Amino acid sequence: MTTEDYRTLLPTLPQQPVVYKFIDTEGIILYVGKAKNLKNRISSYFGSKKHQMHKTRTMVKNADQLEFVIVETEADALLLENTLIKKFQPRYNVMLKDGKSYNYICVKNERFPRIFITRKVIRDGSTYFGPYTSKSRLKVILELIRSLFPLRTCSFHLSPGNIEKGKFKVCLEYHIKNCQGPCEGLEDEASYNERVEQVKNMLKGNFGPVKRHFTDKMQEYAQNLEFEKAQQLKEKLGAFEDYQGKSTVVSTTIRDVDVFSIDTDDKLAYVHYIKVVNGAIINTYTQELIKNLDEELEDLLSYSIPELRDRFNSIAPEVIVPFEVPLTDPDITLTVPKIGDKKKLLELSEKNIKYFVLQKKKEALGQIRKQTSAERILRTLQEDLQMEELPMHIECFDNSNIQGSHPVASCVVFKNAKPSKRDYRHFNIKTVEGPNDFASMEEVVYRRYKRLKEEEESLPQLVIIDGGKGQLSSAMVSIRRLGLEEQITVIGIAKKLEEIF
Repeated sequence: MTTEDYRTLLPTLPQQPVVYKFIDTEGIILYVGKAKNLKNRISSYFGSKKHQMHKTRTMVKNADQLEFVIVETEADALLLENTLIKKFQPRYNVMLKDGKSYNYICVKNERFPRIFITRKVIRDGSTYFGPYTSKSRLKVILELIRSLFPLRTCSFHLSPGNIEKGKFKVCLEYHIKNCQGPCEGLEDEASYNERVEQVKNMLKGNFGPVKRHFTDKMQEYAQNLEFEKAQQLKEKLGAFEDYQGKSTVVSTTIRDVDVFSIDTDDKLAYVHYIKVVNGAIINTYTQELIKNLDEELEDLLSYSIPELRDRFNSIAPEVIVPFEVPLTDPDITLTVPKIGDKKKLLELSEKNIKYFVLQKKKEALGQIRKQTSAERILRTLQEDLQMEELPMHIECFDNSNIQGSHPVASCVVFKNAKPSKRDYRHFNIKTVEGPNDFASMEEVVYRRYKRLKEEEESLPQLVIIDGGKGQLSSAMVSIRRLGLEEQITVIGIAKKLEEIF
């Protein structure tokens, strides 16, 4: 993106909180950011380059498009930015991509469910509440839950058979009245689950009776001059009141919905779509329609809704629209909101349409697609190794030891032809004694890709082994053992003659 492009684009930019994306000529998202004022933020990229980092200058140079979504508040921008970074993993994002996920409260899908804080959402039927931006406040919420509803914290498998056989004994939590002892059958499942349902209701914001309980308790402590205890209760109650705050980006009351709004001019109609999954916005898109005749808004929107839902693979049971429209799917609930969170989402969609016409100016900034030197090298590598895919993700392994003992190994990672240092790994060899490079290589390759498979992480297109045929053969033993020989290309490079195997 050139300075001339920037000058053309600048008048179209809003001075409001937004989440923005820099996109290259291939449609790949380079960077996702947030800004209180987009015009000021973009100006900073094209101002004095003296104090800019090299990667910032490179990112701006490689960018071809700028897209943005208007949000209501800075908190909304932070949460949406995190959602988009986790989904698309842009090349130039670092701070929010390095494992700093937001925290959730998990109600585990098991007998006598545990309730705990987690960063990882596992689709096993468990119920998750969040995300939460402050872990310290979240701990206060969890402490409040546990003080009100004694629940187990152990990870025992409390099957009826295990309980009947007396496999478990109550722990300290039972003796200090933080647990009712389901592990020894001292509490039945029905009464336990009743408390869990009460916790779920509280996390959804339905905690009026609890608030009254704490207010009465605080007054009692104050009358008894126990001000420290009263202050502690006030802080815990404040945490829940903060939790009740609403957000158009993450909502505890809205789960899976699609939001549509429409605007027109003399020749075109614009339909804006927001996809909400589990209370979080994960996609936004504006569709442009050519008006051949004097079509009614209802007809244009009715045409766009099924087309956009199909394009984005949406199975949301509810559609939010500004007015009644005819739909052919009887399983979809149509909502025309007047107040509340759903109305806020609709207003957010309508606000984005107003800026879409201004965004069209970006289309005049199209550049001739240029292939960078890194891309040329990767394509050469792809051709020479007869790979089906471009090796955008490469991992390299090497072994070492200290005078024949303390064997270790390392893995360096390249993504998009650049070092991805956050993905570098160091391995202490666990199953091999002495200087056995072959066995060490077999171990580290197996450990690395077994973990990536289990965590459903992306696999590299190319693995490079520092060594000859022996090390390569050892690595392939692990690759075949994991069933990855058809998914990963593996080569070995011998040091002396730089031979490739």
